[in-house]
Amino acid sequence: MSTPSRLQQLLAFYEEDPNDAFTIYALATEYRAAEPLRAWEFYQKLLTGHPDYVGTYYHAGKLLEGFGKKDEAEQVYRKGLIVSRKAGQLHAASELQQALNSCLGLDYEDD
Repeated sequence: MSTPSRLQQLLAFYEEDPNDAFTIYALATEYRAAEPLRAWEFYQKLLTGHPDYVGTYYHAGKLLEGFGKKDEAEQVYRKGLIVSRKAGQLHAASELQQALNSCLGLDYEDD
């Protein structure tokens, strides 16, 4: 008897409760490297159905940048900054600010 993969387990959880933000986020994370378009579908569900789920914004923005959609990524980062600060998640806000700066070409690190 084989053990179900993490993806199979997450898909089963999602089938049981398709509105659980953590499961949706975990699925987006699981799909991000191998199937980025599928991952984006789950990030979109979070952005629209769970806009206060802070963890979404950084990874959704990075994925958009990977798709070459910097303007959309910028908007996701900006929204994430508002949400994370409102939630008092200052570490997340700091990471989002750095991602936004990088997206805008404002990162000042030496190469």
